[in-house]
Amino acid sequence: MELSLQPLAAVSRVSSRPFSEGDRVVSYLVRSVTNEIERHDVLAAEDADFRPAGFVFCRWAQLFKPRQLEDNPERTLKLTAENLFLTLADPANEPNPANTPLLQFLALMLERKRLLRPRGVTADGGRNLFEHAKTHQMYEIPAGELTPEFFVKIQEQLGLLVGSPKKSPAGTAAETAAPPPAPTAPDQLVS
Repeated sequence: MELSLQPLAAVSRVSSRPFSEGDRVVSYLVRSVTNEIERHDVLAAEDADFRPAGFVFCRWAQLFKPRQLEDNPERTLKLTAENLFLTLADPANEPNPANTPLLQFLALMLERKRLLRPRGVTADGGRNLFEHAKTHQMYEIPAGELTPEFFVKIQEQLGLLVGSPKKSPAGTAAETAAPPPAPTAPDQLVS
């Protein structure tokens, strides 16, 4: 799963005020009314005034740090499942219960790809511990049951983010073809 996404903006979307180092910034991942995936960044103090047009897929808050000159802007534009997980699960970001199912799914997917290593559960059993294979940073993800209902819900969320698969038109030849005739018993064969 890959999509292009803008890096953290330099100014607030609400007031156009430039961010300063240490400002608390709230970021939104939004599917716009034109079906484009956009990132909107606003000052936390202006968050109550912000009404994004479109479906808000997830939101997170972080402290603003100006980009370093050696940062690779091309790499920052790619939002992979791993980057989305690392952004949403960052311990510096405030937890957001709306992001929990997505985090659980991304953790499962990245564990299967061996990018995250399971390291047990917290003492209270409420969170699963994962170690990021490249950075060795530990992440705590709320534990949950991976039921069929969970996967239906996450499929809907992912469909909104990356687009739903195209469905074949009703009444295609494969769907309307008559079933093959039932085999006849040997005693019913006429020679």
